[in-house]
Amino acid sequence: MSVGQPSYNRSFVEAVLYRYRAGIPWRDLPERFGDFRVVHTRFSRWAKSGVWQRVFEVLADDADNEYAMIDSSIVRAHQHSAGAKGGMQTGKRLDEVKGDSL
Repeated sequence: MSVGQPSYNRSFVEAVLYRYRAGIPWRDLPERFGDFRVVHTRFSRWAKSGVWQRVFEVLADDADNEYAMIDSSIVRAHQHSAGAKGGMQTGKRLDEVKGDSL
């Protein structure tokens, strides 16, 4: 496949997106994307020449936020964020508080 063909560019961009979505090292790219060294080299060249910066600027300028939603499946709170107050509670127990108000 020729380097200038749109399908080659698409496959390359899909490889880069796959790598970042999966959180894998370059060497773990599936074989369907080709040699990972070639993909990494091209990614580095695009980064140095500013191609990725221009792509992100165009996408940011043309952002359609009408469909932007936050889904609870992607919003994660820290494990210690469930309580309202931090630290040890040293106040009265609930049954003692109820007895005081009667």
